[in-house]
Amino acid sequence: MRIETERLFLREMTEDDFDALYRILADAEIMRHYPYTFDEARVRGWISRNIDRYRIFGFGLWAVCRKETGEMIGDCGLTMQVIDGQIKPEIGYHIRRDCQRMGYAKEAASAVRDWTFENTPFRMIYSYMKYTNEPSAKTAVSYGCRFIGEFADETNEITKVYAISREEWMNLQQKR
Repeated sequence: MRIETERLFLREMTEDDFDALYRILADAEIMRHYPYTFDEARVRGWISRNIDRYRIFGFGLWAVCRKETGEMIGDCGLTMQVIDGQIKPEIGYHIRRDCQRMGYAKEAASAVRDWTFENTPFRMIYSYMKYTNEPSAKTAVSYGCRFIGEFADETNEITKVYAISREEWMNLQQKR
């Protein structure tokens, strides 16, 4: 599986991505809105769970790589998540700190959004985040999501939920 954008390509993660992914998920600044930063075992588990997701669902979080260098600068993809008590398809993303604020998260998430509506039967795609995670919320809005609500939970205190429907996506496609 490979998804290409103007500056990026997304591909399935492998065990060889450990060092690049550790640099992202163990960075306390990047993970400040997450319940914890990752240690080596958690990063290896993250990779393993995504490899399992590819096999089971045909999707998961994919490695985000720069086209010009091939280097992995983050992850972005589709996973099934429990959002306010229901299992829903969710686009998630993490981009290396020195690559943030360059539009890579929007570019990758937009590609995942398109892939999802072109390759799955899902009628709605979600992104959710801790209420303090404004950069993630801005990314969700940038790829077409709208705020649909929030709920209290033990992990995030308050979780904000954004979503885009297949119909809204189709309208975006027509405007291009």
